[in-house]
Amino acid sequence: MNRLLLLATLCVLSGCHSASGPWTAYFKIAGATEADTFIIALTDPTTIAEARALARGQEPSKHVTGLVVSEAVPYNAPWSFHLNPASISFAEMSIEVCDAATSYVEEHLAEVGGAFLPGRRWCPWSSRVIEEIQ
Repeated sequence: MNRLLLLATLCVLSGCHSASGPWTAYFKIAGATEADTFIIALTDPTTIAEARALARGQEPSKHVTGLVVSEAVPYNAPWSFHLNPASISFAEMSIEVCDAATSYVEEHLAEVGGAFLPGRRWCPWSSRVIEEIQ
């Protein structure tokens, strides 16, 4: 059985959910600097299982990738944006055009989706899953 499928199955059996709803888990993500730390919400059981494995160091190092939503959410303060939970995945490599520091995305949020982060895809190369937030 695929390791991620097994982890997703365990997640289902143990209840991957939080007070905000079923199938929602939150993870702290390290950025280029300590000030660039941000939080993601995940809703897909397989992606939740992969994030948990990454946080435990059980998977090869990968960075976060997802679609930027220009709207603040309480779990990702102080940032004025978040990643669409349904769009989030983890990658070993990404193209350079989607790489930027969290603070740079914040400073240039009005430009996201044009020449800066085309398609709203953000893939900060320096990002790493640090821990799950309970």
